[in-house]
Amino acid sequence: MAIAVEFLQQLPVARREIEFVERKGLGHPDYIADSVAEAVSRELCKVYKDRFGAILHHNVDKVLVVGGQAKPVFGGGEVTHPIYILVSGRATGTVKRNGREEIIPLGAIAVRATKTWLRNNFRFLDPEVHVIVDYRIGRGSVDLVSIYEEGLGRVPNANDTSLGVAFAPFTPTEKLVFETERLLNSKEFKKKLPEVGEDIKVMALRKGNKVHLTIAAAIISSLTPDADHYLSVKEEIRERILDFASKIVNYDVTVDVNTADRPDNPKTYYLVVTGTSAEHGDDGMTGRGNRVNGLITPMRPMSIEATAGKNPVSHVGKVYNVLAHLIATKIAEEVKDIEEVYVKILSQIGKPIDNPLMLHISIVPSLGAASLGNIRKEAESIAEEYLRNVTKITDMILSDEVTLY
Repeated sequence: MAIAVEFLQQLPVARREIEFVERKGLGHPDYIADSVAEAVSRELCKVYKDRFGAILHHNVDKVLVVGGQAKPVFGGGEVTHPIYILVSGRATGTVKRNGREEIIPLGAIAVRATKTWLRNNFRFLDPEVHVIVDYRIGRGSVDLVSIYEEGLGRVPNANDTSLGVAFAPFTPTEKLVFETERLLNSKEFKKKLPEVGEDIKVMALRKGNKVHLTIAAAIISSLTPDADHYLSVKEEIRERILDFASKIVNYDVTVDVNTADRPDNPKTYYLVVTGTSAEHGDDGMTGRGNRVNGLITPMRPMSIEATAGKNPVSHVGKVYNVLAHLIATKIAEEVKDIEEVYVKILSQIGKPIDNPLMLHISIVPSLGAASLGNIRKEAESIAEEYLRNVTKITDMILSDEVTLY
């Protein structure tokens, strides 16, 4: 295995003058697309394992969410044209076993997984009424015996030439953005302020020691009787975030909520019927949202690979992004005298995933770091350990032990 460690002489992001951070939340159309792709992949994994004892080839990482049309009004509203979700990709649709061909119902699996995820994550969106779920999944076939024989006792081969990229640790601003969205979409927050929908986006600008948060928060029209109530909900969101931020960062924080609103024109207010802007023309696509750590971080190196929907066994666009995140986090937590660490892992199609072409670790050491040699050795050791156990990532993904978006 090829592991290279280098040391960078650069100002850590947290000490730079300007920083930008974004997180697209649960009900954002791009987050929906990622989540649907991953839900379908996991349901396929379950079906494959239950029926055939192994996760068969699939990549359903091309999901499109096409916005519908809605008419939200204070105290009510309706969806006039449903959201359209298209699940696309490739999956094993037929399996030869004992001389017979078995058909896997890919379409039924895709529709069931999509509707189940929507039903479990939205309070006011009815997947039977407000959504049309469609699929265009290319079918492949396998001989189960040959698959078993090839896979027994072996590390999977990479099914693509690709990069996994990650960094650690979070800056205070990054942590604030991540936790703010999770706060607004937590069950506890919805109980206290049920008018807040699931479609949340948090954007942060830090300039010096001042952080400006811009929040887009969909407000449920049926729970909002008039404009005064809407404005009071906005103010409550702002106050709760300010209180929350004071417990996380030592910055001077300001918060704006739904900045497109015009007080003299209630039609501009961010009212929704279902909890997501996808109900009225806002579209989404897999891979356009958060990276594997749950954030969009233009100040950092990022992969443009979508982790969601790819098979969790051999698709390095998924496995290597998770692997890079785990390695970077472990190094940041356990190796002393480190400010920042960046990990990039390059695969070659057809080569074992535990033997990447290059695993590159870039470290920003603390001022006065005692021994760069010790740092290098410890970082390499952590990377080697994770590579030796790379096949465990599949179970970690399927058991929700790691973030993907």
